[in-house]
Amino acid sequence: MGLLEDKVTIVTGAGRGIGAAAARLFAREGALLVLAARTGAEVAALAAELRAEGGRAVAVAADLTTAEGADRTVRVALETYGRLDAAFDNAGSGLGPAPLAERSEAEWDETHALNLRGSWLCLRAQLRAMAAGGRGGSVVLNTGVGALVGGFGDGAQQAAKHGLTGLVKAATADCAAQGIRVNAVAPGVVRTPGTELYFAAGPEFAGLVARSTPLGRPGTAVEVAEAAAWLLSDRASYVAGVTLPVDGGITATRRFD
Repeated sequence: MGLLEDKVTIVTGAGRGIGAAAARLFAREGALLVLAARTGAEVAALAAELRAEGGRAVAVAADLTTAEGADRTVRVALETYGRLDAAFDNAGSGLGPAPLAERSEAEWDETHALNLRGSWLCLRAQLRAMAAGGRGGSVVLNTGVGALVGGFGDGAQQAAKHGLTGLVKAATADCAAQGIRVNAVAPGVVRTPGTELYFAAGPEFAGLVARSTPLGRPGTAVEVAEAAAWLLSDRASYVAGVTLPVDGGITATRRFD
């Protein structure tokens, strides 16, 4: 039996990076997948790949910063599989490092739409479906070490990510009695297509990561996906309201030299 055997699971932001790694891992662990992203071609290709390998996956092109997009993703899960058991709300993005005093209102609003509003809309739709199904469920949000400490360059995104930790706690207070667990993973520096440009610019960034991370290296997308899979699974049945650092020890030591 896989860790997520027969669990109907939504993965948002599934087209690349941590989301794509999670989709592949969850498929190997037996999940029945709904893969959602704004770029439909990416998730369609990934869903086809997983089906070719014997998995079950459907793709949804949706703007997850809107209620219509978030609701449609849940609706596809219900129409395809008849229920919703789990969700990894991974979608989110930043605009790059900048001091808070230099951010425009439009940049602030865009950052919070991508990271906080979108996650709330997805979570809202998922909680409604799980509550109506009466079977409980599990949701994991993807935040980041910037949700736990400052000093990571994009203050607007850090503020939104801090909001996600509050969202996890609020949802736990609302829904734990219904058997719905809500948690989050907080990745440190992870090598993905989105961060590769920093590593490619020269050895300075890799050196900074090595010095500031007790394990001495960046993480991988699969390592974050493994943590999310465990939190979503029944093996984490007594874990609720937690934001789990997956950061090589950064938040334990705060070594930002």
